[in-house]
Amino acid sequence: MNGKRVVVLGGTSGIGLATAKAAQREGASIVVASSRRQRVDSALSALRGNADGEVVDLSDEGQVRAFFDRIGAFDHLVFCAGETLHLQTLEKMELEQARGFVNLRFWGALMTVKYGSPHIRSGGSITLTNGVAGLRPRKGWTMAASICGAMEALTRALAVELAPIRVNAVCPGVVKTELWSDMPESDRQAMYSDIGRKLPVGRVGEADDLAQAYIYLMREGYSTGQVIVVDGGAVLV
Repeated sequence: MNGKRVVVLGGTSGIGLATAKAAQREGASIVVASSRRQRVDSALSALRGNADGEVVDLSDEGQVRAFFDRIGAFDHLVFCAGETLHLQTLEKMELEQARGFVNLRFWGALMTVKYGSPHIRSGGSITLTNGVAGLRPRKGWTMAASICGAMEALTRALAVELAPIRVNAVCPGVVKTELWSDMPESDRQAMYSDIGRKLPVGRVGEADDLAQAYIYLMREGYSTGQVIVVDGGAVLV
């Protein structure tokens, strides 16, 4: 990836930051974006130079369009922005909050591709982010599963519409990231241990595990319209 330029939306923490670091180790220059200046500054400190950062509200169409107009041409686009996870039963679901999740995870991804794809150089790619909730939903996962199903369909449709730009998605299982930060520490660690014991690999994922899937989809030049599941075998058990 020497000489390539990689844009990571949601690249200031968790899987996004791990992917930015991995791409940088492969020789790429990086642009990360997040809605919070503090997170952007922290990510730039963690990256080893040759990186730029922008504050962008990914639910705001005008800001998304202006962001891509500012940064110009690049090679690979990664979208892994998301909020902390809120799992609720249908009875307790707050619909306005649910609409906010869709605005960021689905509409944010769609706007990112709409305004980012014209700036992608020949041979470039787009990698979106999905989740195993769509493959193995559990009680309280109705909203998460719905968004994941939409993202899988979006990935395939965009691969057709934007060809020859390759469009794929990574589908993580449970990963130790800020996604679970609203849970008390003791509950979070107990969840990791409980889920990890049940998985064929014997542990939950780390952000670096998932980053390798994004790097693969950027480097490998033949796959498109694919959703790569990286879940430690969660959908099997």
